[in-house]
Amino acid sequence: MAIATLHPGIRKLMGQLDDLAPRFFLKQGQIDILKGPDEFYTVLKQKIASAKKRVFLATLYVGKTEHELIDVLRTALLNNPDLKVYLLIDALRGTREAPNPSSASLMAKLVAEFGERVEVKLFHTPNLRGMKKAMIPTRLNEGWGLQHMKLYGFDDEIILSGANLSHDYFTNRQDRYYLFRSADITNYYKKIYDAVGSLSYALSTDDSPSGFHLSWPLTNPAPQPTKRALKFVMVATQILTPLIRPSLSDTTPGDIGLEDASTVTVVYPVSQFTPLLSPNASTEAPAIQHLLDVLKTDRFSWMFTAGYFNIHPDYRRKLLSSNPREGMIITAAPEANSFYQSAGISGYLPPAYTLLAKEFVKDVSRRQKSDKIHLLEWQNGVLNQPGGWTYHAKGIWICPPEFDSSEEKPCVTVIGSSNFTRRSHALDLESNVIIFTRDEELRSKMSDEMQNLRRFTREMNEENFKSDDRKVGWGVKAALAVLGGML
Repeated sequence: MAIATLHPGIRKLMGQLDDLAPRFFLKQGQIDILKGPDEFYTVLKQKIASAKKRVFLATLYVGKTEHELIDVLRTALLNNPDLKVYLLIDALRGTREAPNPSSASLMAKLVAEFGERVEVKLFHTPNLRGMKKAMIPTRLNEGWGLQHMKLYGFDDEIILSGANLSHDYFTNRQDRYYLFRSADITNYYKKIYDAVGSLSYALSTDDSPSGFHLSWPLTNPAPQPTKRALKFVMVATQILTPLIRPSLSDTTPGDIGLEDASTVTVVYPVSQFTPLLSPNASTEAPAIQHLLDVLKTDRFSWMFTAGYFNIHPDYRRKLLSSNPREGMIITAAPEANSFYQSAGISGYLPPAYTLLAKEFVKDVSRRQKSDKIHLLEWQNGVLNQPGGWTYHAKGIWICPPEFDSSEEKPCVTVIGSSNFTRRSHALDLESNVIIFTRDEELRSKMSDEMQNLRRFTREMNEENFKSDDRKVGWGVKAALAVLGGML
């Protein structure tokens, strides 16, 4: 895709993003796409081991049994005296097993051994406080919001992903993983990390049964979110809004930047920090709205995927109103959903997602677009059985119209932590990037990534959802009506 043939819809979208978010210009070879969990884990360990100055990891949680990963961090600290390690997880998810082993107790061991060379922060949503926090059980309190970003930085490189740091994400849980070799992008995300970290609790060790203690550092610029939530949000807004909006130095429009002979890719970071911002200056939601509006301007081919089929209503409407050469949605089959046959209320989630998928397929049929828009379910074995995988990939790809459909390759993709749900919009901290590229090698890799995710899929139609194993009870329907915004 030469810049001279950049589709007008794509050019307009880049102009809209120029007004919304920061942007970075990359040369060929600065982005790699990792294919699966084993490669992700191998590269993660290699990058930690070779880091000289800094490793910063922001994730929902670190698996409580990830002793090997902790050993890799420990060895890197021992081998590189100048190395500092920064870890950011969610306070609710990271401590829910306490006083039994938890993410927090695992990471406390590094703090105990290396002191100030290891910083561990735990973000707590301001949405959960007072009597609500005291009364809601730990398995349910995560419904009020989490730190959900996945940022894995090493010196001047960073992996953006939807994967957390636990055994299944390293072995048999399919996700997406983009490695950026860019000091500018890595530095940008370290600023995001530092900003959220300054609004989080610090972890230290103690002799309690849990083995750790959370405290609010005096150096934090805001009061605790559980005590003075309004003031906390006011300060967070002052800190974060300038970071996620365009800077004064962003003077070259994205499409013009692509005309530079050495620039082949433009990257726009977009983040959703709704719980922390008033007014809400989050950039992910408006950016995705603009991106999906492009699909109505021509016969673009597109692919949308999310492990949990609970697409935000605005996105759902825009996908249904598109007129693609081919539109494709991939989601997890019930057997590839991490909540499949789960005990308690979470066991109702796969049937709830089935119901939403069924309604989507019906809406496609009503609009007479069944030949253009397809819903595919991903399944590779059955969860908790030998060889069974789960599916957690999320993202969007857009292919510009080509005279020969066999030549279509994506020139735009979205990669990051968001599940594109109402929850992602309103409750969690999310960060993604939107990538525009004319790099034919990268476009081919993006096309290969799409094909890889399609390997274990089958197309679903209205008949598929009539089988006995897809029937959904009224209890699930009622729960979905009440709790849909928390899924």
